Amino acid sequence: MNKRTLWGSLGLPSLETIQVCHALLLDPRFFRLLLRIDEELAAEVHAGGCECGGVLHRANYPRKPRACLNEVRADFASRLSFCCADCRKRKTSTSVRFLGRRVYLALAVVLCSARHAGQNTAAARVSTSLDVPVRTLERWRRWWAEQFPLTQLWQTCCARFMPPVASDLFPGGLLERFVGDAAEQLMRLLVFLSPLTVKAITLPEGR
Repeated sequence: MNKRTLWGSLGLPSLETIQVCHALLLDPRFFRLLLRIDEELAAEVHAGGCECGGVLHRANYPRKPRACLNEVRADFASRLSFCCADCRKRKTSTSVRFLGRRVYLALAVVLCSARHAGQNTAAARVSTSLDVPVRTLERWRRWWAEQFPLTQLWQTCCARFMPPVASDLFPGGLLERFVGDAAEQLMRLLVFLSPLTVKAITLPEGR
């Protein structure tokens, strides 16, 4: 996977960008792209083997994701993971499809949070179309504003974004910093967030 710098432009995402990104929630091609990225991330973990030298065998976690298209649901019904044949230790790759243990897909958490700004008409439309309660949207917004800035990922990488992204603009203000069209911006943001999807992460010391 290309590790080049992925962020570029400044400011909040335009209405057009958000609308196009929301259209991706109905595009099976984008879902399949995310699956392919996850498979590449899993292949890297498998190739690295276990720390004990044992062979890793596939041992996926079952998932019942919400905000997932029916035509790709079977491909999103598991989180890619491995188990060592010798020490039985789990090794799970990072993911662009799932954001931790949240039942909603990562792209839904990002896009709904980017649109949501309180209990307004736009939030009601989003929550209705994806069956996301407004209280859940508000909880996600609190997580972006209060907890995400404290994560090791953001503490390590925040200085790369100049001028700084205000925490009350997450995730929309962060989405706009990535280069490319709307689909590329969303994909790159999900890749950027992927270290949050595993318990232990190792990040470079430099900012």
